[in-house]
Order: sequence, then structure tokens, then C-alpha cells
Amino acid sequence: MAGGGFAEAGNLRRAHLYEYKITGYFVFACFVAAMGGSLFGYDLGVSGGVTSMDDFLKEFFPHTFKRKNADGHETDYCKFDDQILTLFTSCLYFAALLSTFAASSVTKNYGRRVSIIFGSISFFIGAIFNAAAVHISMLIIGRCLLGVGIGFGNQAVPLYLSEMSPAKVRGAVNQLFQLTTCLGILVANLVNYGTEKLHPWGWRLSLGLAVVPAVLMFIGGILCPETPNSLVEMGRLDEARRILEKIRGTKNIDAEFDDLIDASKVAQAIKNPFKNLLKRKYRPQLVIGALGIPAFQQLTGNNSILFYAPVLFQTLGMGSRASLISSLISSTALVVATLISMALVDKFGRRVFFLEASAEMITYMAITAIILALNFGDGKQMSKGISIFLVLVIFLFVLAYGRSWGPLGWLVPSELFPLEIRSAAQSVVVCVNMMFTAIVAQFFLVSLCHLRYGIFLLFACLIFCMASFVFFLLPETKQVPIEEIYLLFENHWFWKKIVREVNQGH
Repeated sequence: MAGGGFAEAGNLRRAHLYEYKITGYFVFACFVAAMGGSLFGYDLGVSGGVTSMDDFLKEFFPHTFKRKNADGHETDYCKFDDQILTLFTSCLYFAALLSTFAASSVTKNYGRRVSIIFGSISFFIGAIFNAAAVHISMLIIGRCLLGVGIGFGNQAVPLYLSEMSPAKVRGAVNQLFQLTTCLGILVANLVNYGTEKLHPWGWRLSLGLAVVPAVLMFIGGILCPETPNSLVEMGRLDEARRILEKIRGTKNIDAEFDDLIDASKVAQAIKNPFKNLLKRKYRPQLVIGALGIPAFQQLTGNNSILFYAPVLFQTLGMGSRASLISSLISSTALVVATLISMALVDKFGRRVFFLEASAEMITYMAITAIILALNFGDGKQMSKGISIFLVLVIFLFVLAYGRSWGPLGWLVPSELFPLEIRSAAQSVVVCVNMMFTAIVAQFFLVSLCHLRYGIFLLFACLIFCMASFVFFLLPETKQVPIEEIYLLFENHWFWKKIVREVNQGH
């Protein structure tokens, strides 16, 4: 099958000798560390709700407020087309993009925990700035500090979860990051629904409550152990062995520990991991994990809906309360979908989830475009029945995304990279992800204004392209030990031609 062809467990170096139990210590460490995802999620959910609140718009974006409420209806595609307003959302992701390179150095040299702690502190300060903002420059500074926090958190947390996990449950454990992200979005929508009634300072409470996930992430960074991979990389071998025994629940960890040491020796020989990422033998990891999947995750269009769900639903003719309820429904779909993915991804694999969900998402985007083409625009307001049906279609779209491109967009890249390039590669992952997140956030509303319903057809075409990318180029990674993923590419129908020099070296 195209895209298939992966190494059987018997061909791996020591994988058949690995032993583990699911210990309470392991579960605690992963759950607490995964709270880093709540930073990203809370911001995704809260920013769209705040930008639809009249009190917020009147204080910082009066022209948008007047345009929104002009003529007594809210059905114009362009009423929220304000580049400064969208900069309020997107500047966070530009800051995250830049900060991830500093995060790479910190993560590699000082460990995953230090990055998690630093990210939480920056996010906390940014939340205070936003809650206290009295002019746009304070908002932007606060958003940039939030972005630094997200850059460090998104760099370290997926790596932490993948490195702590036994291969057979790595998919479910890594998706704790996505689960806390989705829970953050859901909580943010609930907060927005409540604070929207608190005039004129409700938006301040919404933005200020971002300190809560920051504190949770800080506590996680303090309480959790460093990963054995990182400890070996830093030369703390006795501590690494002790932590590995503790999280695996057994003394019989010689095989896995020896693999970590071998991987570390290779890593120590590499002085410039960013330059080495460009080598031919890492070409599959670069193309698939560092560039392709992080970019495609944002080009599904889902985060556009999450960013601007309240704004989008208001634009499509729903009042502010109805739009917040609709976005609450969408965020609930994300949580449900992530739980489904966590339960099944290690059984059915990554490729099945990517491909099946992509087919659904293409269908839902096409249906959305047709509904809008027939029932919306030129001052027309959609009927209640059509509006409810549209919310249902978006709910199903988010449900499909939430069990595929959402969680797997972080899981698959984090498990593809060998230790010697892992921190650098994860920085590129976060950089590419944040760059496309920022671009989509900055230009979604102006694209909605000019392309109208056509933007949803554009997303459908992009999803078809990314599904084809997965079908032909991504091997199945389920239950393969993270230090031996490279063998998948040596046996892949396409990539083995690219990395043949590596085959000759083994």
C-alpha cells in the first residue's frame, strides 16, 4: 500500500527486550506536564470570544464596533475585517515562532522541564498585561509575552510526553497535550459565555484568567521529573537510569537504557543540529515531521474556526449569545474527539485517522460552502433552521479534525526525530506551526470578506492535498520505539531511495 512498508518489531535493535508497567508515577508525570497544552487551548478559545465582545471593541476598536452594528443586522462578510484586530490574535503566534529557537537551546542544554517552567512564567506575565491593558500597545505586548510562553511550552511538552512514554501507548499519552489544549478551549468558551454579561470589564476577566493555566504549567514543571532521554543527553546517567526504572516500574530496563545511551552518543557528536537536520538521511523527518504536518495542521481551516468562532457565527447572522453557545458546542466536539483518538490511535494507527477524517472534513467544508452560497450574503439573514444545520456541520468538521490533524499534528512529528536532532527539529515544528497559525489568523477574516463562501472550498482543496501527502509519504508509526523510528524510512517504498546511504552505513 502506498505510504506503507514499515519495520517489524523483530527487525528493531532491542525493542523486543523492552519492559514496562503503567505506574502511578508515570501517569502523574504525564498528566501534570500535559497541562502545558492548556496555555495554547485557553488562548485559542478566549481570543475569539473577546474580539466579539462589544465592550472590548468599543474600547480598542471603535470603528469595527460601529461596522458590526451598522444597519441593525450582522450578516456582512466583512464587518470584522480589521487588520489591527486580527493582529491582536496573530501577534502571539509570531512571537511564539521567534521564541521557539531560544526554546530549542534551553530544551537541549537544560532539559524539557526548564522550558516548561520558563514558558509558564512568560505566559503569566502576558496574562497580567492583557487584563490590565488600557491601550492597544499594552495588548500587543501582553500577547507577545503569551506567545513566548506558548513557544516554549509547545516546544517542550510534546517532546516530554513522547520521551516518557512506552512505545505501545505513546500515541495516547502524547495526545494528553491535545486533550488539555481542547479542555483549555472549552473552559475559555465557558468563561467567555459568563463574562460577556459583565459590563464593561468582562473581557478583562476573560484575558486575566489565563494566569490559571500558567500556574498549572509552572507547578507541572516543578513537580515532574526530567525525561531519561534528556538526562542521558546531559550526561546525568545515574539519575536517568533511576527515573527510567521508576516510570517503567521495573529494574529490567537495560535494553531501553542502552538504546538511549547509543542515541546520546550519536547526538553528542553533532555540533550543529539545525544544520544536520538538512542532511539527506534526515530528509523524511524534515519533509514530513518538521515542515509538512505542522503546516497542514493549520491549513485545514479548523483553527480559523476556533480563533474566530464567535466572530464567524455573528458574521453568519447569529447574535452574540448564540455565537458564543455555538463556539462552545464546537469546543466540546474537540474534547470528545480527542478522547476518541486517545482510545483508538494506538490500535488503528496514525494513517487511518488522518485519511478517514480528511475525507469527512472535505465533505463538511464543501457542504458549508454550498449552504453559504445559497443562503447567505447581500444582506440576507439565514433562517434558524439553516443556522442550526450549519452549526451541526461545523460541529462534525471539528469532531473529525479533533481526532486526526489536531492531536496527530503534534504526536507524529514528536515521535519521528532521533535524539541527535530532536530539540532542533521540534523547534522547526513549532516555528512552522506558529507561522502558519499566525498567517491564517491574520488573513482569515480578510479572506472571508473577499472570497466569501469560496474560502471553505479552498480549505477543502487543501485538505485533499494533505491527505494525499499522508497517503503516499507517511509510514505507520504506531507502537514503534521512538529511538528506532528511522527504520521505517529505510523500508518505505519511497523514502528508502532517499536514505539509501544510511542503509549502507548500518
